[in-house]
Amino acid sequence: RGIGLSGSALTSTAGVDAIFWNPANIARSSNSTDLVFSQMSYIADIGVTYGGIAVNVEGFGAIAFDIKSLSFGDIIKTTVANPDGTGITYSPQYVTLGLSYSRMLSDRISVGLTADLVSETIDRVSATGVAFSAGVTYTNLANVDGLSFAIVLKNLGPQMQFGGSGLYVSAEASDLNLGEQFYKVEAASFELPSALEIGFGYDIKVAEQNDLLLSASFQNNNFDADKYKIGAEYNFKNLLYLRGGYTFAPELSSDERVYSFTVGGGVQYIVGGVDFKLDYAYQDTKYFDGNNVFTLSLGL
Repeated sequence: RGIGLSGSALTSTAGVDAIFWNPANIARSSNSTDLVFSQMSYIADIGVTYGGIAVNVEGFGAIAFDIKSLSFGDIIKTTVANPDGTGITYSPQYVTLGLSYSRMLSDRISVGLTADLVSETIDRVSATGVAFSAGVTYTNLANVDGLSFAIVLKNLGPQMQFGGSGLYVSAEASDLNLGEQFYKVEAASFELPSALEIGFGYDIKVAEQNDLLLSASFQNNNFDADKYKIGAEYNFKNLLYLRGGYTFAPELSSDERVYSFTVGGGVQYIVGGVDFKLDYAYQDTKYFDGNNVFTLSLGL
């Protein structure tokens, strides 16, 4: 759903769907338990698998757990002596584990915090780090029914650094009479791609059982240009949803803008007290095939 709105849905997500976009909204779910599973076909044969669960505890708040894994497939290993491949393959493993807490401070204000354990492994080197995300959401802003505001800080944390046996190289020091032996290459540390996002949402009652959600957000990135995102969602009887969005990056040239428009939709149906949601989103991607995302959500 969030991708179908081009990532502008900082105010309108709820429950487990809010973990990635704005942890402050986890506590806004009407269900006691939410579960989600999604699969994304990303660029260059990369797949992204995501799952999460959120539980609302009365008088305490909401606790959520999520896991994200990137699949790169098998990559042919090359060396200086064998630039066309050694016949051996490897597969990088990128996994993020998250634990979140969210609470309603009043009937209008909610806050949330997420701690992520980030693990990246490439062949015989790996890096591990911790990142924090925090958000605040305010609904019925200025006493305007349906108008919401949110601010989110994402991926703040210490620098990461790769290490492992893959960084050892065989060499001979010219100033020492030790012969050839193994020396460790010290990898450079690197910062996490953090961001500050500010968003607005306005939910309009078009007609009986027909709603229109308009959303917009501004994203400031430490390793990328600033982005402006807009999105719209049409809701018919809380059963059928149609979505669209667009991302603007005025600081980038047309050749540097990888993402632009998104479209999507979903259906929601309650069976035996279980709230089923099935969503799809398509994100146009320059130079690569577009991203296709499928999500199944359950509310109990």
